[in-house]
Amino acid sequence: MEIIQFDISGKFAHFRKYYANNTAMTYSLPPRTTIIGILAAILGKPRDCYYEDFSSDKIRIGISIKTPIKKSFHRLNFLSVKSLGDFRKSFDSDFRGMAGNPIQTPFEVVTGLNLQENDVQYRIFISHFDEGKELFQTLKDAIISQQLTYNISLGTANFNASLGNVRVFENSQIIENTSNSDDLIEVDSAVNSDMVNEIIFEKDSELMNFIEEELLPADFVANYNRELSKMNRVLYTTAGIPLKIRFSGKYYVLKGNQTIQFLD
Repeated sequence: MEIIQFDISGKFAHFRKYYANNTAMTYSLPPRTTIIGILAAILGKPRDCYYEDFSSDKIRIGISIKTPIKKSFHRLNFLSVKSLGDFRKSFDSDFRGMAGNPIQTPFEVVTGLNLQENDVQYRIFISHFDEGKELFQTLKDAIISQQLTYNISLGTANFNASLGNVRVFENSQIIENTSNSDDLIEVDSAVNSDMVNEIIFEKDSELMNFIEEELLPADFVANYNRELSKMNRVLYTTAGIPLKIRFSGKYYVLKGNQTIQFLD
């Protein structure tokens, strides 16, 4: 077994909630479908053709939030474009914003607690089942060599992201464990909430007010229509600190004392 670890970070992030009646709302962390899009961009895969290659029965993905984050709404000004015209010749072109007032739209953004000083940083963990071994090796080589075909972003294309802190854990550096409902575990990554039996809160703990649960898209049907075939109900903390929980299921302890779970 091998696990690739890498961090992605940037000033802003937005991962649109596909089911919301307001397109401006965002998840706090990238869903699995967003992460496979980032991996596909690294390898230069054409749009919408990689869903089967990165399906959860081939490629395993885990994620943790490494810096405290918050969500806030901002106003974006959109141009009211009713006709194309020739914006090179006419100063009245809709593309110059002369035809009418801009349309202000609320837009939710994920940032660090201090926008000037802090970045949004996520840590991604990648492994594979037998069917995904060849793709995993190709991905590992690309990430280690920093040979990214396309630029990566934190959701929308204008929220550029950087990739760093790449590390590969060999089988000898990974301990696989199975917990029962009585075991108290501190988990650094997001976990499958269906496996969680109890969340432990300590008095005056930073964790008290920063736990969230989301239903995140996990896999697409391979029909090019972005039709979902699987969802993950995920529990995580936005404070950038481990979750202290009792749960039943597999988890992995990596060299350096990181405890993670894959969102299979």
